Amino acid sequence: MTVATALPETRGKLTAEAPLAPLVWFKSGGPAEWLFAPKDVDDLQQFLRDLDPTIPVWPLGLGSNLIIRDGGKRGVTIRLGKAFAGIETVGKGRFGIDNALICGAGAPGISAASMARDHGIAGMEFLRGIPGTIGGAVRMNAGAYGREVCDILESADVVLRTGELKTIALADMGYTYRHSELPEGAIVVSATLRGTDGDPEIIGAEMKRIADEREASQPLRSKTGGSTFKNPDGHKAWQLVDEAGCRGLQIGQAQVSEKHCNFLLNLGGATSSDIEALGEEVRRRVKEHSGVDLQWEIQRVGDEV
Repeated sequence: MTVATALPETRGKLTAEAPLAPLVWFKSGGPAEWLFAPKDVDDLQQFLRDLDPTIPVWPLGLGSNLIIRDGGKRGVTIRLGKAFAGIETVGKGRFGIDNALICGAGAPGISAASMARDHGIAGMEFLRGIPGTIGGAVRMNAGAYGREVCDILESADVVLRTGELKTIALADMGYTYRHSELPEGAIVVSATLRGTDGDPEIIGAEMKRIADEREASQPLRSKTGGSTFKNPDGHKAWQLVDEAGCRGLQIGQAQVSEKHCNFLLNLGGATSSDIEALGEEVRRRVKEHSGVDLQWEIQRVGDEV
């Protein structure tokens, strides 16, 4: 699995046949044909501009909400490092907005929530409950505890597959539940998030409540991928899974969490094929029991072996 075409020169790091399993929460799956860590936005733009347009590109964040299939990921997997993890506050009047953060796409959601708390910006507390990066959250309209990214996004800067840097306003994101209409191959590099005036102590207390609730109800210390299925209209996915008798269900070393039925676990030696097959079996049983067609929330990418 190697790219025949010579890849562009870069100031970043380009690795062939790079293992991806260590970079994802499930700790399973095959390698990236190429893994690219750009030095900065200019480096990313130049690389994509010069890259053969037939070679697919795909962004990898913190590796939550993700199954990398066992055959690995073809093309170029792009992972944004520390150069894309900065967060700054926007002073009142700057760009015509206030109570805002400009977040690099590589910044974890928890870091954005903490920065907002420290500067008395309310409305972003829910980011404490999102385990991925800001880039991933923006792409999938991530949400938790009653709020979604669409509630706080002002705009996002993306690098298109052509290498063009473009700012996309909230109104043009095409957001629906856990979905955006970002162009194929577009890489989110930063986002401007907007909140409201708040009291750091009250914000901090809400963040603690979210953290405590997650710790109590979710298998956070296990090899997992986060919420597996989207909540259908009028239903909770975990409840449908539980009522279909799937709590603790196991295929190989993949198991439905007994602590929270909307989480799948790698008990140690699960392949990505085991994990995905378990998810499909859960979907089958839920459909048979309740008639509801569960939809995957976890992204599944790559080739089968």
